Amino acid sequence: MKKILIIFIILALAFNVSAAEAPTSPAFLQGKITDKSGQPVIGASLYFPDLKTGTTTNQDGFYTIDNLPKRKMVVQINSVGFKMILDKLDLASTHQKDYMLEESVTEINEVTVTGQSVATQMSRTPSPISVITTAQLQQQSSTNIIDALSTQPGISQITTGGGISKPVIRGLGYNRVVVVEDGVRQEGQQWGDEHGIEIDENDVNRVEILKGPASLMYGSDAMAGVINFFSDPTLSEGLMKLNAMANYQTNNGLMAYSLDYAGHKKSFIWDVRYSQKQAHAYQNQVDGYVYNSGFSENASSVLLGITKYLSFNSWNSRRESG
Repeated sequence: MKKILIIFIILALAFNVSAAEAPTSPAFLQGKITDKSGQPVIGASLYFPDLKTGTTTNQDGFYTIDNLPKRKMVVQINSVGFKMILDKLDLASTHQKDYMLEESVTEINEVTVTGQSVATQMSRTPSPISVITTAQLQQQSSTNIIDALSTQPGISQITTGGGISKPVIRGLGYNRVVVVEDGVRQEGQQWGDEHGIEIDENDVNRVEILKGPASLMYGSDAMAGVINFFSDPTLSEGLMKLNAMANYQTNNGLMAYSLDYAGHKKSFIWDVRYSQKQAHAYQNQVDGYVYNSGFSENASSVLLGITKYLSFNSWNSRRESG
């Protein structure tokens, strides 16, 4: 009887170990996005902020995204002319999800991510936040990105020429304003008058301006506020993109261009960009050419990455059973 009991215990342990060592396949999500009339919404974006990845709907309004981790995550559904939807999904049990978008004349962002490392921490802040999109930045006639932001209420600039501009929030600038790019603080602009923003304006996808004290989250330097710059999110699986932009201004002969090549193939992500901008001395009707006001800028960036999702529960089971 004891031998039978021992054999039964050994078989049970062997079954538990084999079940724990079984690999967990990644999750997927698919569905359809329509409007109130039931018509498919073409080109609607479905984006996971924590993963910095997403996809778009096809001509029939369907979407499919693979290689997702099996856990709870926040997803954003957005399309031009419709209200944005924020939804929290449990990808371990949800694989099919349809959405219906409501039309909106003016899109109002009910929840704003203030540049923290985890996008799902959607906490409210008492300070007002302005969100400026790429389309709004491109509509401004400016020589640099701070010059474009200075048209926002409560934002101005300190400039010593067409190439150098420092942000000022409600009258305070220098080391009282924190500038963050993709979660990394930019300290160079805080000091002398000749130190400008060291950011490639062509690599900026969205800007968030927090007007008011933010010392608890960003340190004592954020007495006036914070300016967050966000670059383009990585592309969805299987996509590649080649983008070229150019800019010309007559007053100072400014010529600028930017080339970007990005893609996502077989879990490999890349994004390569090169930008150049140069201008001669500007002129006006009274002084003519103002010498020593020309400038030249060069910027390059390379992003390489691999997307792999591991099952930590299976790894822990193997370690404990071994």
